[in-house]
Amino acid sequence: MERESLALVLVGHVDHGKSTLIGRLLCDTGSLPEGKMEEIEAAARAEGKEFEFGFILDHLHEERERGITIDTTQTFFTSPTRDYVIIDAPGHKEFIKNMITGASQAEAAVLICSVAEGVQEQTKRHAYLIELLGLEQVVVAYNKMDLVGFDRARFLDVKRDMGAFLDRIGVRPSIEVPISARDGDNVAERSEKMPWYDGPTVVDALDVFEKITPPREKPLRFPVQDVYEDPEEPDRRIVVGRVESGTLREGQRLRFLPDDEVRTVLSVRQYARGNLETAGPGECIGVVCDAGPPERGQVGCPADSQGQGGKANVTDRFRASVFWLSATPLEPGNADWPLTFKCATQARPCRAAAIRERVDSGTLEHLPPDAGRLEETEVGELVLETAGPVVLESFYDVQELGRFVLVRGRDVVAGGIVTHVRD
Repeated sequence: MERESLALVLVGHVDHGKSTLIGRLLCDTGSLPEGKMEEIEAAARAEGKEFEFGFILDHLHEERERGITIDTTQTFFTSPTRDYVIIDAPGHKEFIKNMITGASQAEAAVLICSVAEGVQEQTKRHAYLIELLGLEQVVVAYNKMDLVGFDRARFLDVKRDMGAFLDRIGVRPSIEVPISARDGDNVAERSEKMPWYDGPTVVDALDVFEKITPPREKPLRFPVQDVYEDPEEPDRRIVVGRVESGTLREGQRLRFLPDDEVRTVLSVRQYARGNLETAGPGECIGVVCDAGPPERGQVGCPADSQGQGGKANVTDRFRASVFWLSATPLEPGNADWPLTFKCATQARPCRAAAIRERVDSGTLEHLPPDAGRLEETEVGELVLETAGPVVLESFYDVQELGRFVLVRGRDVVAGGIVTHVRD
C-alpha cells in the first residue's frame, strides 16, 4: 500500500532557524541516506567549521545544483505516520512563486519564530502569506529556546505577541511548540529541559494534520499545458495537462475556454498506466479529442453544464488581493500592458486599473488607497485588466484557478488570489 504524503512549507524570518530545523527533521527522523551525516560532518571539518544542522540543507542544495539525485521520491523526511515533502521557500518571491503558480501546493505550514528576537516584520509578512493562500493547518515553532535558558515566561511573552498578530489576520495555529532546533528539543523527541511544556513535538503536531481532500466534487477544470503528436497515430494529437478539480471521463464532451471550442474525449491516457476511464484532481494526463486540439492556456470544463459550477468564468477585468514584491511600485492606469498575468497555464498581458485598498503587510495598517501606487510588501485590493479573456474562478470557490502571479520581464513581482471574477 502506498504511503500517504503531505506537502509542507516552512516559513519565517531569515535568521530564525529554518535551515537548522529542516536539518534536524531529516536527521532525527532517520530520513538521510546511509552515511550522509558522516559525509556532511567530514565536509564541515575539512572547511575548518564547527558542524551545524543547517549544513545538512546547504549540502543537499549543493548536490542538487550539481545534478545529483538525493531522493528520487522527493520525500524529505518520514515519520511512522506518513511521508513529508518540504517545499523550500527561502524568501518572499520564492514562496509566492512556488505556492501560487501551483508548482507545489502546500497542505500545511510551519511558521518559525526565534524567542530570542521575538516577532519580526518578515515573520509577520510570511504569516500574512499563509493567510492569503488559505493554509489552515499551521504549527508555530518558537525556536532558540536554548538562548533564553528554556524560560517559560519568555516563551509565553513571544507567544502572546504572535497570537495578537495572527488573530488580526485570521490565522489560527493548530499547535504552538517551544523548540531548540539546534539541540533537537521538541523537534522529533520530547525535551527534558522544558518540563513545563506537556504538548506534542513538531513531528507529533504534523502527524495529526489531515491530508487535504482533492477537489473531486468541484466542477471539472482542465488547463491545457501542451499538445504532442500521438506516437501510435501520428495524425492525432495528445492534449496534456493536469486535472485541477472535478473528474474527467472518457467519452465526455468538453468546452475549452476562452475560445469556446467543444470537443469529445476519445481516450484518457497516463504515463506508465495506459488508458484510463476517469482522471481526478492532481492527475497529469493526456487526452485525445475528436477534432483539432485546443492550444496551451485553454481550460476544459463540462460542455453541457450551465450556470454556477458548470461553465467556467471568462473575463478580462476582475478584483484580486495582491502581495506586491518589487522595489518598483505598481502604478495603476498605464496605457500599455506592463505586466504578464499567469494563472495555471494561462499567460496574458495585464495592467492595474485601480487600487481599492492598501495594507502594510507587517503592521496591518490600512493605507490611503488614493496614493496612486502599491509599494513593496504592501497588499492591495486591486482591479486588474488583461489584454484578452482569461478563465478564472474565485479563490474561495476553486483555488486552483484563483491563484496567480504577476511577472515583469522575467521577474515575479507579485502574487495574489482572485476575490471577485467581475469588478
